[in-house]
Amino acid sequence: MASSNLQISGLGKRYGDFVALAPTHLDVARGEFLTLLGPSGSGKTTLLSLIAGLAQPDEGRVLIDGADVTYGAPYERDIGMVFQNYALFPHMSIEENIAFPLKMRKVPAAEARRRAHEALEMVRLPHVATRLPRELSGGQQQRIALARCMVYRPAIILMDEPLGALDKKLRDQMQLEIKRIHRELGTTIVYVTHDQEEAMTMSDRICLMNGGAIEQLGTPADLYFRPRTLFVADFLGESNLLKGEVTSVDGDTLTVRLAHQGVTGQALSNGSAIRAGQAVTVMLRPQNLRVSANEPGLPRPGLTGTLLDVMVTGSLTKLYLDTGVADAAPIVVAYPTQRETERYAIGQPLTVQWQAADAVAIAE
Repeated sequence: MASSNLQISGLGKRYGDFVALAPTHLDVARGEFLTLLGPSGSGKTTLLSLIAGLAQPDEGRVLIDGADVTYGAPYERDIGMVFQNYALFPHMSIEENIAFPLKMRKVPAAEARRRAHEALEMVRLPHVATRLPRELSGGQQQRIALARCMVYRPAIILMDEPLGALDKKLRDQMQLEIKRIHRELGTTIVYVTHDQEEAMTMSDRICLMNGGAIEQLGTPADLYFRPRTLFVADFLGESNLLKGEVTSVDGDTLTVRLAHQGVTGQALSNGSAIRAGQAVTVMLRPQNLRVSANEPGLPRPGLTGTLLDVMVTGSLTKLYLDTGVADAAPIVVAYPTQRETERYAIGQPLTVQWQAADAVAIAE
């Protein structure tokens, strides 16, 4: 990994007895796109506010390019910020809005105009320079807010739910736009969202937070395919979580007897030290399950169930199966939607199977 652009060392914040952020350590590489992901109250916005200087910590340090900025004012840090609220000046033209940070830094007017037009080219909106913010769409205004942040070339750009006010189609387009700009600029970005799909799409690494602490830090693939905890497995993407007990261990491969119908099969360890006799939860992603109307008897684990419902969600079709286990959630199977596909009837008995490599055991 490249040299650290941002270092968080033992950073913590409390409000009375409430721990908003437990002492946290985090290094962000130069040019990295790191997403702080988590539910409301997980600590992600608190961490971003401490990095930005919008709040002061009770302990720990924030270093940007090796300089201690822990108690420095926001304007003393080499950062830019993009919020969900575009915060554009309504009475200024787009060019004036973008050039405003340069004016505050006493950059000569001609140079400020030149750099403002460069930033407009970067966000592919050179034709709106003379317009007012109210004459632009929401997506265009967000791109202008990004251009205004980029124009003074900060070392780090912080983004707090910047796409939250946009509809899904426009949000998807803006995700691609931000990724393109990040690649072209090579600037470090720390991005806050509660949208898991957004985090998976955009990030080099995801810092998943829970209860004011880091639950797991890694690439999107790390968190999705090898979750360290049940919280990660349940929060990131859709999963089937089945209780079981380890009967034997062979390196990273575990043999697990599931509580569901007493089925025994193999699963991979999530990297934790797991021993025989230990209770685990096996995670199976819906798209890794294969369904059949007739049990084929292949040498891999299988569960039988009754079809409760079929849902076509667009690109995916989902089946929901009742396995007859008390208090257990239905098993979910997902596969690409096709015009011509086998049609299953509600109440029909089905069998689902999976490969050992697609099952992950998580210690309880």
